[in-house]
Amino acid sequence: MVKSTRHAKYELYYHIVFVPKYRRSHLTGKTKDRLETIFTEICEDKDLELAESEVMPDHVHLFIGSPPKNAPSLIVNWVKGISARKYNQRYDDRVKWTRSYYVGTAGSSSKGAVEQYIAEQEGGDE
Repeated sequence: MVKSTRHAKYELYYHIVFVPKYRRSHLTGKTKDRLETIFTEICEDKDLELAESEVMPDHVHLFIGSPPKNAPSLIVNWVKGISARKYNQRYDDRVKWTRSYYVGTAGSSSKGAVEQYIAEQEGGDE
């Protein structure tokens, strides 16, 4: 769904994947449920849309919608940093994330649709 700010219409979604430190397979059971709750809290606090989340035993997949003002790297820093801090403050077991991550963009437009839109814009100011 297309959203808008005062000056922009957008539909930006990021597929984010990251892993716990040492790639330990411990993101199960209560840990998994707690992390999903924390990811939801973070997205609500930062005005992001958590479209999908899947906490696997050894990695995390998030599909997050965001306004264009937020860089993908900033979103990843928020999610990883705040989630580790909140989890470690609330619970006795610890969660640590690696420094690396994957982020991919997604939206409703295909390359062909964008090319067609740009082609249609030529000569629009005449």
